[in-house]
Amino acid sequence: MKVDAIRLDLRPRSMFEACDLGVRIVSMHARAVWGSCAPVFVFVLLAAAALYPFGVGWTLFAIFWLKPWLDRSILFVLARAVFGEETRFRDLLLASRAVWWQGLGGALTLRRLSPWRSFVQPVLQLEGQRRGARGARMNVMLGNHRGSGLGMQSAFSVVESAIVFGLWTLPGWLMPADVRGDWLRGIFTGDAPVADWLSIACYALAVFFVEPFFVGAGFAMYLNRRVELEAWDIEQEFRLAFSV
Repeated sequence: MKVDAIRLDLRPRSMFEACDLGVRIVSMHARAVWGSCAPVFVFVLLAAAALYPFGVGWTLFAIFWLKPWLDRSILFVLARAVFGEETRFRDLLLASRAVWWQGLGGALTLRRLSPWRSFVQPVLQLEGQRRGARGARMNVMLGNHRGSGLGMQSAFSVVESAIVFGLWTLPGWLMPADVRGDWLRGIFTGDAPVADWLSIACYALAVFFVEPFFVGAGFAMYLNRRVELEAWDIEQEFRLAFSV
């Protein structure tokens, strides 16, 4: 990476401060992130919906399992954003072979349940190492920050679950009191006519909202780790000081 081209104030941060930076990066580039990745998410939903005849659980599981495929598009947008490059869906299409398909098999199998998935995703997607070199690089990047990666991932899982539960029960709380109990009972037991589709819609909305922030937090942790290992902050200051 060309450190002098990064449009961030690089300095050593705690890992959780880096997570906050990642959330801010996503917020600052929200239009590019959600605008570019919305068609990808629609494809994920359509693929998951194809499993609905086998049960709503299979549809929800498919959305969950295909998150890394969506994450790759989000990371592509964020990686360009830190260099000041805006991204449109057309840019994503032009880079689709590298973004969507390269390394996807491992992302959806061996590494799918990694407890620090978004932290090491930039190593897998942006650095281009292979096999042994890639594993060694991941170990270096994780260092003694595995707990931070797990903590961040757990925090976003809790946030996502809270949003799903809130959306799931919201219609019942907006109903008149005399029918609210029957509605909520039907939703929790699955007897309500719209229970299945409500579950899918709530989970899909939560993923669509939370996932970019999850990827952004992991990407910022990755950048912060490179500042620690490679003194990017000092290099950036020198380049700026002697750029005239």
